[in-house]
Amino acid sequence: MFRHFDESTAEDWVPLNAKFEEFQKGVAGHLIAHLQQLATHDLGYPVDRYVHSLQTATRAMRDGADDEMIVVALLHDIGDTLAPINHGPLAAAMLAPYISATNVWLIEHHEEFQQYFYAEYCGGDKHARDKYRDHPAFAVTARFTDEWDQKAFDPDYDTLPIEAFLPALETVFAREPWSVK
Repeated sequence: MFRHFDESTAEDWVPLNAKFEEFQKGVAGHLIAHLQQLATHDLGYPVDRYVHSLQTATRAMRDGADDEMIVVALLHDIGDTLAPINHGPLAAAMLAPYISATNVWLIEHHEEFQQYFYAEYCGGDKHARDKYRDHPAFAVTARFTDEWDQKAFDPDYDTLPIEAFLPALETVFAREPWSVK
């Protein structure tokens, strides 16, 4: 086995590639485990970030969203544990190999869109999202934040458990990475 890449041979890479392929098959499980860490963060909201994620996905599912959008709703805040200030771009980068460019943009910008509902209370611009009004993903991102994301802080909401979203996760993460345009 090599100690530096420039010492490697084709034979060295056969078992490494096999291990990587096997690891890659478990990406949905890795993401779920990371998502569950959001339950440990008490940021003062009426529900923790894990329940918020489940509620967002529940609302999307009940509203007839497709599997990809349900996964986007479930995992849109997954970057919170590592990058609370810019969790959208981190989550977008994590999911980009499996979802459409429109949904990557949605996740990357959902924070700015959601601020429509509270920016004025935090010294921000409530209308900051308007600068994207001509972007092709504006309408879907506004729908996401307005109808599902910002409403998903209700401790009395009938939230579905993670198991309800496993079929959608399996469908999306069974895709060949970067196959969705």
